[in-house]
Amino acid sequence: MVFSNLVFLFAFLPIVLIVYFAMPSKFKNLFLLIVSLFFYAWGEPVYIYLMILSSIINYLFGLLVGSKKQNPSLKKFYLTLAVLMNLGILGYYKYSTFLIENINLLFGLDIAYEPLPLPIGISFFTFQAMSYVIDVYRNDAKVQKNILDLALYIALFPQLVAGPIVRYTTVAEELKKRVHSVELFADGVRRFILGLGKKVIIANPLGEIADTIFATNTSDLSVTTVWIGIIAYSLQIYFDFSGYSDMAIGLGKMFGFKFLENFNYPYIARSVSEFWRRWHISLSSWFRDYIYIPLGGNRKGEWKTYRNLLIVWTATGFWHGASWTFMAWGFYYGIIICIERLGFGKVLEKMWRPVQHLYVLILVMIGWVFFRADNFTYSLDYIQTMFGLKGVPLTDSMAIGYLYDSTYLIVIGLLISMPIYPWITKKMDQQMENGKRNTTLGIIRYIGGPILYFALILLVTMFLVNSTYNPFIYFRF
Repeated sequence: MVFSNLVFLFAFLPIVLIVYFAMPSKFKNLFLLIVSLFFYAWGEPVYIYLMILSSIINYLFGLLVGSKKQNPSLKKFYLTLAVLMNLGILGYYKYSTFLIENINLLFGLDIAYEPLPLPIGISFFTFQAMSYVIDVYRNDAKVQKNILDLALYIALFPQLVAGPIVRYTTVAEELKKRVHSVELFADGVRRFILGLGKKVIIANPLGEIADTIFATNTSDLSVTTVWIGIIAYSLQIYFDFSGYSDMAIGLGKMFGFKFLENFNYPYIARSVSEFWRRWHISLSSWFRDYIYIPLGGNRKGEWKTYRNLLIVWTATGFWHGASWTFMAWGFYYGIIICIERLGFGKVLEKMWRPVQHLYVLILVMIGWVFFRADNFTYSLDYIQTMFGLKGVPLTDSMAIGYLYDSTYLIVIGLLISMPIYPWITKKMDQQMENGKRNTTLGIIRYIGGPILYFALILLVTMFLVNSTYNPFIYFRF
């Protein structure tokens, strides 16, 4: 089940909310756990045992590494075993096919294998579970002695299948006791609707454009068409994933949980390093805290710092998928971030701001080509076509058709990818704080807002009724 689904919007969510707020507080966590497992089982019932197994394994290891009477060396052994077991489950389902294919190719073997369907969200809930055990070992979190509460942390449906990756310390207190209020619930509803609008109204139509262009041989595309394709995909993946994160954060607030932000307008960044401080924040901070810093971070000299950066970014790429193109995508960013750290970042700071933004956008779009394409050959051909190196025409009838039909959608996407809406609402709030409650801005802020959200819900419903194209990009990670 996905959030942008009519069954979820008009059946599952309303029923869950009504029952949740109607029942006594002592049963709320158990109820949320049951509906979270049902939510996951709706799409992949065969893999529900993975969620239960992950909860049991990490609950037991949490007790072992969190025991004050435990020998320190034994604690470290249990931690290592916990990490290996979590990575083993992730590796078996996500990387075993990739490994066998490459062994066959490298050694000329013919090992038989049956490709495994990838359990939805396995990378997200595995990383959450590991972070809990690691934090308990480090004394950054208290051990959870209630297995149902820990299972709820791992399986909580708002962030279950596509993040954000929620640290246990973020919700530990809320698992025990959380505050529900009309203000928090209303804020959650607004956030959910905005994310839903991003996903359905912007990401989906842009995704259809990107899919069509990336399914076409590059020799049949013009320079303009490939640029339209990669711009559409760049906006699609942002609105798809940030929209999902908005919906997850909004749902969390409805149930009394306050998840951390996962996106902060990454396309306004002025360096690639800044871009990754703004994009998928929960993943970037996870790799920083659990891989980069334990490797030594930037504390053991310059060259080891660059080594650590390349390891972390290659691992980040591999986390996204069992493919050499994903690893190349991660390594690509590792190289760029190393170059910026070597001194180019200081040079970049002195440049004209539009040049800084253009630099980031071009490099990010090149990176998205590797991320979106199925293989290296297509990626390299696509990039060469972008810069007119393949002898194709500057434009063609496909490009003209997209420019005529979809320019408005791309422009809207570009505008919403910038923090214009928060700026407007902030200005309106300032007007209200200054006592100007009868101004036009005040009327728009407090009357226009509800109308806007209601209109968005109606528009989303129309889109969902009339279209069958509704993928979530990060579900396959």
